[in-house]
Amino acid sequence: MFFRAHFSFFAVVAVVATSLCLCGCKEEKVVEEKQPVRHYKGDIEVLNSCGMQGAAAKMRAYLRENGFDVVSYRNDRLQNYDETILVLRNPEWEGAKALAKALKTENVMTIMSKRAVVDASIYIGKDFLQIIEPEQGEKDDN
Repeated sequence: MFFRAHFSFFAVVAVVATSLCLCGCKEEKVVEEKQPVRHYKGDIEVLNSCGMQGAAAKMRAYLRENGFDVVSYRNDRLQNYDETILVLRNPEWEGAKALAKALKTENVMTIMSKRAVVDASIYIGKDFLQIIEPEQGEKDDN
């Protein structure tokens, strides 16, 4: 009998304690965190890698006219690239295909870096005039 009384007492205490704990609790909904979709054409840096004076500024103007956000432009350490190269720093960026099309290049590579602050880097080659002024190479003298 003594055992039943103690067991009943502990059972009642356990039920009361559980009820008190659950009273103030709300059911938490688990929200699945999704990767944000960015609806802009990305942050781009332009590097003059061809050695022609003013190439980075001209490429920047061309890209901005085509809706891209060039956040920096400067000379690269190397100045001997023959072809323009697009380096994707963010492989999830949805503007990559549009940028490659605007640059008229298939020279696209992905180099991921946690320190990258841009979505893409453009290394300007000596072919940049055909990119920004295509009709200049196609003029007919007749």
